Amino acid sequence: MQTKTIRVKLKGKKVGIAGCGGLGSNAAVSLARVGVKSFVLVDFDVVDESNLNRQYFFRHQIGLLKTDALKSNMLLIDPTLQIEVFAEKLSEETMLTHFASCDLIIEAFDQAEAKQQLLESFLSVNTGQYLIMGNGMAGFGGFEKLRQEQWDDRVYICGDFESEISAEMPPLGPRVAIVANMQANLALELLLKND
Repeated sequence: MQTKTIRVKLKGKKVGIAGCGGLGSNAAVSLARVGVKSFVLVDFDVVDESNLNRQYFFRHQIGLLKTDALKSNMLLIDPTLQIEVFAEKLSEETMLTHFASCDLIIEAFDQAEAKQQLLESFLSVNTGQYLIMGNGMAGFGGFEKLRQEQWDDRVYICGDFESEISAEMPPLGPRVAIVANMQANLALELLLKND
């Protein structure tokens, strides 16, 4: 399939990004680069200096809302993008309403509880959407352990499924970006699957 054909097919697709940190910011940028035109970004946090080792932000953006900073960076790549932002923590009520118009959702939360809440909300309705989750990307090395698995008809997981983030195993740019791009690559596969 030619790049032009891919871009034409992706033009009408919309991707939700649940969390705009390491996974979310890198996956969103990759998808913007290949031709996805519409996004919904949800995150309550602001850019911190400690984020710069793995998230798609820049020093001058420290203190900005991650949703606003990411939207700005994506528009530098493609000024024709349509990007909705919700600078808030997702609640049980908004977990799916913000993403209702999306073809798929990329889960990129730090907290296991938030991941579980999104998964449960997602599974409670059958909208035909896909959910791509991240699990296990801390530290460095171990590339051969990274993989994607299909959890059910609509849920996929990317990562090594074991490396927990800790002081000894922090999230670092290379491994986080690899998993984020695994999510973005799988998103492309799913978005183009029936077209």
